Amino acid sequence: DSGAEAVAPVIADLEGPHAVEEYVRFALQQNPKIQAARKRVEAAAYRVPIAASLQDPMLNVTVFPESVQTASGEQEMIISASQKVPWMGKLDAKAAVAESQTDMARAALAATELATVAQVKRAYYNLYFLQQSLAVTEEEQRLLGEFRDVADTRYRAGTASQQDVYRAELEISSVESDLIRLRQQLSSTRARLAAVLHVAPQTQLMAVDRLPAEEIPLDLELLQRQAVAARPELHAQLAAIGRDRKAAELARLDYKPDVTIGFSWIDVASSGISPVANGRDALLLTAGVNLPIYQKRLNSAVRAAEANAVATARDYDALRDGTLEDVTDLFAQARSQHELLVLFREDILPKARLTLEVSAQAYNVGEVDFLQLIDNWRQLLRYEINHRRLEASLRQTLADLEAVVGGVVVTGANLGDDQTQPEIFVE
Repeated sequence: DSGAEAVAPVIADLEGPHAVEEYVRFALQQNPKIQAARKRVEAAAYRVPIAASLQDPMLNVTVFPESVQTASGEQEMIISASQKVPWMGKLDAKAAVAESQTDMARAALAATELATVAQVKRAYYNLYFLQQSLAVTEEEQRLLGEFRDVADTRYRAGTASQQDVYRAELEISSVESDLIRLRQQLSSTRARLAAVLHVAPQTQLMAVDRLPAEEIPLDLELLQRQAVAARPELHAQLAAIGRDRKAAELARLDYKPDVTIGFSWIDVASSGISPVANGRDALLLTAGVNLPIYQKRLNSAVRAAEANAVATARDYDALRDGTLEDVTDLFAQARSQHELLVLFREDILPKARLTLEVSAQAYNVGEVDFLQLIDNWRQLLRYEINHRRLEASLRQTLADLEAVVGGVVVTGANLGDDQTQPEIFVE
């Protein structure tokens, strides 16, 4: 039925764990915003020959209700045709404006593709974070169940309070509520990713269990230069500057007249009231020009076009400044998140795990109370979740950075002892 046809299909090949690159490739082919942007480029390209073409010629037919008597014979009908020919350079200027519009559409397509890639990656890495958070929370819940069993054993042996058992049960219920919330967020994130891929929301999209080693940018100035050279939004603004300059040139050409040439053919009857009627048809040639005499209108049009060109150039400057700011901010975020990630991996998590292990052993022999054990367990769970969040956030920041610089950032994170400068490529 029509309702079923309106829902995007479930793609079985996309279900289960997949690398982010597979989802990116699929989105670049299927995302409706990208497909719409491609059609806008096609439509803009078709407008170039339209702008470069002459207007349609005019054909007029005049029929006399009553024949006009002349010495040459009766005139019964007049057929005339005319063609307007713009001043030299006007058609080229119009075509250049249309070509700039096409360049803007191409840049908009590239920007849409980069934005879509960033959306896929942000949703994917959020999906990864939620999957990992669920796995970590379930594992910590299992560990908490072991603590409860120990507390119950000690309570039965008379070496611990029943309060410890109740406290463990309460914590298990609290963790279960966290799991319910995480599963809801997982479903919502999966639907968000499915929307970007243009597949059914119920498609069981999944991130891989282990991400490749993260790569971080090393050279801020290199990123800034690349962003100015490659960001599609800046290219679109440059194309807009070219369009407005050509529009100003076209406005100045309006000071020049256009020429209209044509002919008229008069059908003359073979006899008339005059004895010298020859019945020959008449052919008339015509030429005319418009008179650009209203200087106030023409001057205003030129000044308006020039002001618009200057405004577009200033918009480019503002966008470039904003781009440099975004690159600097995302660069700083990525470096900070990477440093925090290293701190968690090498210092905080090992210490938190060791602390919980020691406190669990101490509780078994009655050297610490259950509240201290639970507090250490909570700390470890919080650190584990924050570690997974940092993993996802770093890669989301890098995805945003790719969109700003106009392509994939190839960093030197895996260069080892090689101190050569990292490179940045544009897809």
